[in-house]
Amino acid sequence: MTIMRLWHGEVAIEKADDYQKFMLEKAAPDYGSVEGLIKLYFQRKDEEKKAHFLLVTLWDSIDSVKKFAGDNPEIAKYYPEDEIFLLEKEKHVSMYEVFYEK
Repeated sequence: MTIMRLWHGEVAIEKADDYQKFMLEKAAPDYGSVEGLIKLYFQRKDEEKKAHFLLVTLWDSIDSVKKFAGDNPEIAKYYPEDEIFLLEKEKHVSMYEVFYEK
């Protein structure tokens, strides 16, 4: 069964372009290296003082998610560079079983 995993982070607006570049150069290849990743969406929404980043991934199974995130896949995975950018680190991600897709 396909699993959708969602992560959200907030970055000060003046760091948002650099964070986006980091996500494309480091995070995207890391996600892409994991067998079982079906689709990856990196999204950004700017506000006056901060930017929201939403990562949506589709995986072929919970086992594939665990290959990326570890044995407790509802705990968010962070990179050392996230300390520089993120306003706070949310502990959990949201995960859903996809029961219909067109």
